[in-house]
Amino acid sequence: MSPKQLADYLGVSKQTVYERWRSWGIRAHKVGKHLRFRERDVETWLEANRVSY
Repeated sequence: MSPKQLADYLGVSKQTVYERWRSWGIRAHKVGKHLRFRERDVETWLEANRVSY
């Protein structure tokens, strides 16, 4: 998943993804010069950071 796709999925801007993916703890991979995210890593991160009410 590209940073743009991740931004759309999370409902944030692409710039926010670039600025915060490390601090959020989402695993990323470089493919050539491009940053990519695995959907399963994003889902794992979302589950781990889910807020329950």
